[in-house]
Amino acid sequence: MEYTFYTPKDNVSEETKKEVADFLYDHLDEFGDKHEYIMNCINFALDDEKKFGGSVLVAKDGDTVTGAVIMNKTGMAGYIPENILVYIAVHRDYRGKGLGKDLMLKTFENSEGNEIKLHVEPENPARFLYEKLGFTSKYLEMRWKRQ
Repeated sequence: MEYTFYTPKDNVSEETKKEVADFLYDHLDEFGDKHEYIMNCINFALDDEKKFGGSVLVAKDGDTVTGAVIMNKTGMAGYIPENILVYIAVHRDYRGKGLGKDLMLKTFENSEGNEIKLHVEPENPARFLYEKLGFTSKYLEMRWKRQ
């Protein structure tokens, strides 16, 4: 397995961004978002001039993308976790083999700051991995949306 970690300092091609977005769109299953939202998140992570930046981690087995993580910096260190893990997915043919854990550990190793937060649906089986890695539920998230 080959891992590539991208930050805003890297000149990531539009082709690579699209490859990652296509992978996430396909392998996030029912926990995914629209393709354009995923692309927006990737562009946010790889832009530190107009935004706070972040990182993209990609795992490949040969030419096949097997996993990806997108993390954005929040710009709120000191009172809100400075990183939010927005997307993580493992190729359905590679699930249950430890790749999700490897992706998380590599994300921890390469992240700046002391905290990472993520949102996870209660029924998402990945929740148990996150708990094993030390994530805790601190708050109940509530949202207001303009109608």
